[in-house]
Parts: sequence; C-alpha cells; structure tokens
Amino acid sequence: MKRHGRDSYYVVGEGILTTGHNGSPVTIRPSAVADVRRFRFSRLGPMGDPMDDAHRLINQTVATAMTTDPPGGDPDSGGVPEPRIPSGFTYLGQFVDHDLTRDNTADQLGQDVTVDELVQGRSPALDLDSLYGRGPGKDPQFYEADGLHIKTGTTSAVSQGPGADNPAAQVPHQGFDLPRINAGSTQAARRLANIPDQRNDENLAVAQTHLAFIRFHNRVLDELAGTTPSALLFTKARDTVVKHYQWMLHTDFLHRIVEPDIVTDVFTNGRKFFEVPGPYDEPDWYPTREDIRVEPGDAPTMPIEFSIGAYRLGHSMVRGAYNWNAVFNSNTIPATLLLLFAFSGTSGILAPVPPGRVDPLNDPNTGTLQLPSNWIADFRRLYDFSEAGRSDLTVADADFNVAKRIDTLLVNPLQDLPLGAFGGRDAAIHAVGPELNLAFRNLTRAGMVRLCSGQQLAGQFGFKPLDPGQIITGNGGASLDDLDPDQKTAFAQSTPLWFYALREAELNGGKLTGVGGRVVAEVFNRAMEGSRASIVRDPAWRPTLGPDSNTFRMVDLLLFAFEGKKELLAPLG
Repeated sequence: MKRHGRDSYYVVGEGILTTGHNGSPVTIRPSAVADVRRFRFSRLGPMGDPMDDAHRLINQTVATAMTTDPPGGDPDSGGVPEPRIPSGFTYLGQFVDHDLTRDNTADQLGQDVTVDELVQGRSPALDLDSLYGRGPGKDPQFYEADGLHIKTGTTSAVSQGPGADNPAAQVPHQGFDLPRINAGSTQAARRLANIPDQRNDENLAVAQTHLAFIRFHNRVLDELAGTTPSALLFTKARDTVVKHYQWMLHTDFLHRIVEPDIVTDVFTNGRKFFEVPGPYDEPDWYPTREDIRVEPGDAPTMPIEFSIGAYRLGHSMVRGAYNWNAVFNSNTIPATLLLLFAFSGTSGILAPVPPGRVDPLNDPNTGTLQLPSNWIADFRRLYDFSEAGRSDLTVADADFNVAKRIDTLLVNPLQDLPLGAFGGRDAAIHAVGPELNLAFRNLTRAGMVRLCSGQQLAGQFGFKPLDPGQIITGNGGASLDDLDPDQKTAFAQSTPLWFYALREAELNGGKLTGVGGRVVAEVFNRAMEGSRASIVRDPAWRPTLGPDSNTFRMVDLLLFAFEGKKELLAPLG
C-alpha cells in the first residue's frame, strides 16, 4: 500500500472513491465483503467541490510554484527564520505515517484472517504494526529463530570509491541494514526488505529509522529477558516499546510540528471534532453528528482530511541534500535526495546512480542486494543529543541537519520522484510529467475524493479562516503570482486543505496551528486510543527507559537502542 501510489480510498458510509477513465471522480459501492476488506477512511469535514479542468489547471500552477526554488536558490531564502527541528523528525514522521496506514492483513486475504482481524488490521492505530506485522506467531518470516527478536541485515564492505579509505566502511556491519528477502527472479525482488511494510525502505532515511526501531525492540527484549516469563516476554516487550513510542510522539514529536497549546488541550481535555467519545451528556461544544462519536472499543478510522491533507506536512520538511555521515556530506559528496532514494530497496537499487541519470532506478535488474557500509546513517547528524546531556554525541552546526520550515515550499527534487515511490516499477505505472510532481499528486488526490477546503473545515470547527491576502501572499512561501486574477480569487476562497494547513504553519513560524494543528493532534490522540497498548487509555503509565518518569524523547529511544555508544550511532566516525 504505497503512500504516493494509492489510486482509491474506501470512505466509510460512502464507498470506494477513485477516478474514471477521464480523470473525474467516481464512487463505487462495494460488496459487503469488500466493505470489510478495505482500509477504513472516514470524512471529518463536508464534501468539497468536484474536480474540473479549471481546478486541474490551478493545481498544476500551484504545484509548480510549490516546487520551484525562490530567488536565491534555497527554499528558505529571504530571511525567513525556521525552528530548529532536527531533520531526523522528517523521516520519523514518514515512519509514523506508514504505521498509521499499514494494512496489516494485505497479504493474507481469504486465508487465516477473521473478520475482526480484517477490520482492526485496516484501522489506523499507533501500535507499530509496520514493525511487528501480526507478530511472530502469524508472521514468523520477520523474526529470528527464537520467535522473539526481529531480524536485521548486514551491510556490504566497500573496497573502492567514496569511503574506501574509511576503515569502518571497508568491513560489513551486522545489524546496520534492513533484512533482505534474497529470493526472486530479479535484483529488485531479491533486495526487497524483509519487513512488514516495504514502504519503510522507500528512502534510506526512513529505512535507517525503521532499523533503529528494530534495534530498540531487540534491546528492550534483552533487558526484560531476565525478569519476565518466556511465555509473556514478547508481549511485554512489544507493549513496552509501543507505549514508549507513543509517549515520545506525544511529548516530543507532536510538540515540534504542532502548536504545543493545541497538543496539550487535546491530550488533557479530549477530542472535540474527530470520533469524540461518549457519554452523550455533552457540553456545549460537543458535536451533534452521530457519525463522529465513538463508543469504547470502536476501531478508529482514518480521516481523509488528515491523510490527504494536514499530515502531508512532512513533504515540506524535506531537504534537497543532507550531511549524512563522515563519507557523504557537504564537504565531500552531499547525500542528495536522489541518492537517499537510490540507496533503498523499494525506490532504488542500493547502488550509485550515474550522474544525470535516474533511469537505473527503474531497472529491476540493476544494483546490489545489500546497503554498502559507507551509507550507514550517522544519527548524531539527524538528532540533537545535547537534549539528553550528551555533548559527546553532538556534531558541529555545519554538519548538523535541520528540517526545512513547515511552509508551502517543497524542495525542487520533489518535482520528479522515482517510480518506486509510487508503488512499483512495472508496466502498470505510467506517471509522467506533472504526475511525477509530489505537490501535484497531493492536490490531485484531494480533488479525487472531493476533500473539503481549508475554509470549509475552519467553518465546521468554528475557527476564523485565513483571509484571501494571507492565502495568496503568505510569509516567504510559495509565490502564486502565476495565477491570473480570477484564479487567485477562486483559490483564495476555496483553498485545498493541504496547502491551507501549510500556509497556516507558514504564518505561524513553521508549526501547524488552526485547522491543520487540530486535525493532526486529534488523529494522533485517537490512534493512540485505538491501539491495544495505549497511553491514552492508561493515563497513569509512565516511561521507564528515559532519564526520568516523565521524559522519553526520540534521542532517548536512540540512546537505548544503540546502547549510548558513539560507535553504534555513528559507525563511520
């Protein structure tokens, strides 16, 4: 289920929303069986306007503006300040997205899956099913022979080219690549990651993030082994990992990307707009719509306003190049976005791409089977370990990666994504021209499902909408000067929700607020509530693997997973 490649959405109560042969929206009423077997999206706001040629032309112009570097060549030029969000959080956000939209039964339909498993397996919950699959009992291929530890892979030694003079790059490293399938008729098939969700090998940054979570689970398991009965060991380890993960998302990740007051309100006072829990002796603000209320035990759904709109904020945080490690950095060879795609198994070939050529990425018989050792991540460059008092694990500011400000500008490499990012390289993929532009695809998806505008959702929430001048001008973001006056008027009155949420953040110093902030915070809260192990349903729970009982950040997770050792967090030095 590829993030950029989805061609239909099953929305509860509506049916399957897709496009017809002429590109216009089509709704298909599924059978009862299909109803159960689809991933369950929902609609939080009203239905938006249908897509027509005028909208498509506006979207194409806006998408070009969003992925065109401003004068000066840097998407953050113009003196606009940005919050210091370490770049690792960009790809943690992508990892979380795949957790929320993981189809945990996709490969098992019609086999050993009950109806309850079908429904829950397609329900968004922050439970790390993209890491665990259905557990060692039903998905043993992801686990070691003990049925407890999750498999890791081994990198391949480098003997020539960049890093050949680095002793750490000259040897293989067990546990620093994702496990690979190593079976199939093509190189592409053999190098596929042996993990529950192969989207987590879409680019090297999210792949190394997934690997960090594997190591986190395995380390938790080892720590619990001496005090936990063997029959309970895996379940206790998984619950420990999931709750620490949720705590980190609530107290660390969300506060970096969403206005903290919104996060605090949602997690303290509860949700106001999305799947609000009973009882129905509601206060004045309580919603009257029956379809957004839930009873205890109800499986959560995924609002399209989150999936296709507000949570696509991470696309704005992507940089065009990174100081990746001691071998690939701004002083030697920058780790460009193209290279991060190339050194993955889903979108790339785990091998270099000749300068100026992207076609090898689409050749299933090109490339290697393991990540080269010179591409192991240096997590010190992606996260700020001084937050945990570990100045010995920090790098110079010039070597540190900061995420791009959340705004309406995307780096221009996102104009032309490799086909693997859309779910495959086979003949069924025909993305060309503007269809390879990530911004255009986001805007087109919204039109396909008739997603409400930012103004419509603001009205439903009772928020004051952005005024036309704010929509058109923004604050150092995408320039909409190429829209003609009539197009500007239409766009400012009915703004696609994704663009609207990014413009809100842009006007708020780079953090989601208003409509975008509320949608993201409430969906995270509901997704935690819907997990079997849940800090929302267990508010007395506190972390035990951080510096104190109230603190567990992403840096604490990495320190635990990599034993606090520099040689594991940054093997290349």
